[in-house]
Amino acid sequence: MSYPKISQEGYDKAVGQFRMQVQTLLAHTYSMHGYQDYAASVAEVITRLTEQFGKRVRGKDTPIILPRHIINRIGR
Repeated sequence: MSYPKISQEGYDKAVGQFRMQVQTLLAHTYSMHGYQDYAASVAEVITRLTEQFGKRVRGKDTPIILPRHIINRIGR
């Protein structure tokens, strides 16, 4: 299956919408445990991983990796 390339403006809008939806979901989930302040930063990491995945499946040879500060924090 092939998809046409969208404009940078369209891409930025789609990424923003994705990030907001993930952040909303995480904020709700985390609020049950008192961690809602972490929702925005976790949503950003998930968004970056999703962008890396999207590039990979469309043919760009790019790694799908967590940001270095997260890797250091979890000890991988």
